Amino acid sequence: MTTATETPTEAPKTIYLKDYERPAYAFERVNLDFELGEATTTVTSTVRVRPANDANGKSLFLNGDESVELAAIEVDGAKFTTYERTGKGITLRALPTEAFDLRVTTTIKPQENTALEGLYKSSGNFCTQCEAEGFRRITFYQDRPDVMSIFTTRITADKTKYPVLLGNGNLVDSGDLEGGKHFTVWEDPWAKPCYLFALVAGDLGMVEDKFKTMTGKEVTLRIFTETHNLDKCAHAMTSLIKSMKWDEDTYGLEYDLELFNIVAVDDFNMGAMENKSLNIFNSRLVLATPQSATDADYAAIEGVVAHEYFHNYTGNRVTCRDWFQLSLKEGLTVYRDQEFSADMNSRGVKRIGDVSRLRMAQFAQDAGPMAHPIRPESYIKMDNFYTVTVYEKGAEVVRMYETLLGKDGFRKGMDLYFERHDGQAVTTEDFFAAMCDANGADLSTFKPWYSQAGTPRVTANGSYDAAAKTFTLECSQVVPKTPGQDSKVPVLCPIAVGLVGPDGADMNLTIDGKSHGTTAVLRFDQASATYTFTGVDAKPVPSILRNFSAPVRLTTNLTQDDLLFLMANDSDAFNRWEAGQTLLRNLCLDLIKGGEQSFKMNDAITAAMRTILSGAKAADADKSFIARAMMVPSEGELSDMLEEGTVDPAAVHAARDFVMKTLATELRAELEATAQANSAAVYSNEPADRAARS
Repeated sequence: MTTATETPTEAPKTIYLKDYERPAYAFERVNLDFELGEATTTVTSTVRVRPANDANGKSLFLNGDESVELAAIEVDGAKFTTYERTGKGITLRALPTEAFDLRVTTTIKPQENTALEGLYKSSGNFCTQCEAEGFRRITFYQDRPDVMSIFTTRITADKTKYPVLLGNGNLVDSGDLEGGKHFTVWEDPWAKPCYLFALVAGDLGMVEDKFKTMTGKEVTLRIFTETHNLDKCAHAMTSLIKSMKWDEDTYGLEYDLELFNIVAVDDFNMGAMENKSLNIFNSRLVLATPQSATDADYAAIEGVVAHEYFHNYTGNRVTCRDWFQLSLKEGLTVYRDQEFSADMNSRGVKRIGDVSRLRMAQFAQDAGPMAHPIRPESYIKMDNFYTVTVYEKGAEVVRMYETLLGKDGFRKGMDLYFERHDGQAVTTEDFFAAMCDANGADLSTFKPWYSQAGTPRVTANGSYDAAAKTFTLECSQVVPKTPGQDSKVPVLCPIAVGLVGPDGADMNLTIDGKSHGTTAVLRFDQASATYTFTGVDAKPVPSILRNFSAPVRLTTNLTQDDLLFLMANDSDAFNRWEAGQTLLRNLCLDLIKGGEQSFKMNDAITAAMRTILSGAKAADADKSFIARAMMVPSEGELSDMLEEGTVDPAAVHAARDFVMKTLATELRAELEATAQANSAAVYSNEPADRAARS
């Protein structure tokens, strides 16, 4: 037998998806005991360990940061010394072949933890952040998402300094102790990986509300923050209640504990974190009053509170097998929070905003040296893959399932996903299989979305044959080379298409004798393909890629007159906005290239803007959409459209400024009338009032 030894710190190494191996030891139950102190904190972890059938005496590696001081290791109550320690953790050898209890006692110094990962102390409060690999800064443990355990946590601290002691799950015990201390015990009956562990201890105030679930269970909802900020929590609480109701109505997902806590702290470094039943937020994403927050702040709080709550099922109850699968929980949950916000506010404007951010940030990442697929093949430090590609493009990939399968089909896929995998750590392949199996669908050409980087470039050119009464759409796609991926294959792109007739109404669509209503979703998965619509009695204008049905760069043969027509008539809010933005973008680019001496406004665009603005008078008008449609593309967006090396910031500014000032001058009467009609004497945060202010 060997005895406890230490080896030098290991150099960082690359982790590969292909090297995944399931853990040889299951951690069934974990009891954590925290003695929070001013100089040091003692952590005792007692784990019920069960070797896998094929463990065969394998060693057990426990991750642990160099800052964690090991005090003792016990196996079944006896001191254990057959281990080796490195800078990455400890390796235990010669372990029992049957289930055993493993107790590890450590000491840490949260007040010196400037990484703000694991357990740290800030502004007098103890707080945790364990995703992705922070738990190893608390104790020695299998710090990987596929090790799911049932946690019980006991927290002991000075009662005067830390009157609030919070953990995951339900509060099952609490009381006072000698020496001015007190304790709480928290039990979470749902197995989870350690990255979802959380602890908060401090002097915090609290607001409380109740929520009755779909089966009549009452859940206590609490938000903790500094006492002087308690009056700023109402909107976050309302957002939480709306989220819980929406998840029940949309997916049949009912909250699964007696208590749900949110903590808002100024120094939280991750923005927000979905720890089971104990969500921790940076204060800016919780606290709001009309005096301190803008309409955009209110919308952001509503969306982020929903996002973290939705993780309770998509991320917590069903989690990731490994960190390569991060988009499994984040892409899916971003999609869910986008849909929630769309239902709470203007669906069209929400989609426009999401796509605008995708184009500005994610398309740029896909086109640069850091391009990577939503499921990477390797990493050195996982924190580097919390990116717009994994989150935002990942959400677009999820959205395409719904576009291809329909709302009912997507719900069937989600139901099967939860039925198969509740309480498991799974992969994107499992989600893909659930969607396909629930609908009897062959989506094999969809898979490259997970493994290929880069934004597909799609060309769609339409032509009308009056004699045959057909409209033909010729499509082609190219996925550009990206670092490490020179060879690409076509991907399944759902291209949502409508045909708008001369009267401005959507035509009924027929392809190959099959009716598609007024919007057809073309399954475009080849390098090129042709789609023919029959029974088209008059020349239409095609509305292509409705609702931005696939995250691609689209080129069409639409003329200026076509775009003006779509801007005035398209029933699809996104494409109506897109037509206007394309017109304004082309106008600005022409002005930039022509120089100030040739500046001249396009009167047809001004007239189209006047028509949109006049719509604000209608009682059922989407005023937030009208405000968005009136916006001129940003200087950054215009610069991005110019050839590299030809960008003249002064020329870009001058052209955009000319367009904005000309529109303001020409439409002054309409703008003033609209502003007057939408003024309100009393502030309200209702969606309609926010839209009027926009």
